[in-house]
Amino acid sequence: MKTRTALTSIALAASAALLPGWAAAQGQPVIGLITKTETNPFFVKMKEGAAEAAKAQGAKLLTGAGKTDGDNAGQVTAMENMIAAGAKTILITPSDSKAIIPAIKKARDKGVMVIALDSPTDPADATDALFATDNYKAGVLIGQYAKAAMAGKPLKIVTLDLFPGHPVGAQRHNGFLQGLGLQSFDAKNNELAKPAEVVCMADSFGDRAKGQTAMENCLQKSPDVTVVYTINEPAAAGAFNALKKAGKEKNVLIVSVDGGCEGVKNVGAGVIAATSQQYPLKMASMGVEAGVAYAKTGKKVSGYTDTGVTLIAAKAVAGVDSKDVKTGTDLCWGKK
Repeated sequence: MKTRTALTSIALAASAALLPGWAAAQGQPVIGLITKTETNPFFVKMKEGAAEAAKAQGAKLLTGAGKTDGDNAGQVTAMENMIAAGAKTILITPSDSKAIIPAIKKARDKGVMVIALDSPTDPADATDALFATDNYKAGVLIGQYAKAAMAGKPLKIVTLDLFPGHPVGAQRHNGFLQGLGLQSFDAKNNELAKPAEVVCMADSFGDRAKGQTAMENCLQKSPDVTVVYTINEPAAAGAFNALKKAGKEKNVLIVSVDGGCEGVKNVGAGVIAATSQQYPLKMASMGVEAGVAYAKTGKKVSGYTDTGVTLIAAKAVAGVDSKDVKTGTDLCWGKK
């Protein structure tokens, strides 16, 4: 059954896209972008970047998304609709890194180039290419920052993760612990390490409300937490709300990943101590450019392209390279 969200997204793309193959028949490359959700600011920016690049390149952009992070069925429906509408390249941020693979295989078997953005599939070579942040490095950077900032202080850590088994969630979590100098796994392992210093682990699904609830539950279990890692900045904002309600916000260090404009603002406001900034606009524009090149030359891109990561912190710490809030605001998510 096709989800309302996916169908609405396709319908709004443009009237020409409603006729299968119309744009392709006119010599206009048709490119699809499928994000995990339509509401997360990260994916809103990615969609903006893709739209700008498509306009500049003379391509037709179709967009779709799942209802929530983890909605594989919605992403599959969007992919099927895009292929029917003539898309020869599909850019996707996989909600479920394994469940989406059969749909991707069907698309590639039909000659469609599929590029993963931000999140790899599992295995990664299920797509033609991956344009993404080095998520393990992003975790390491905030872990190194936390280690320096907490020097000499007890580590009682809460991790507000994505959900079990997702490569991005695992890489950020495990990279963070590695940066802290604690027992962890390498970047290829999708399990979540849990050294003794981690007193509570909970899934936030990258959502502010769920992040707040998860933090409230962790505080009941471990009220003396000193460090909070979150999968992204919406979850960090939720964690801060929970800490503030408990009167503990001034005694806990929060670190995160994303580097969005709102997130950087929260770094400046003291909500988040440091965040690893990534660049979704760059991921999307590179994907569109690759799709246009494929339409013109038949040549597909391959392998992994690192789109960069920068540590943003309001207060620099010794031995850890970071940029200030002004720089983070100027660069947030790759805006020009």
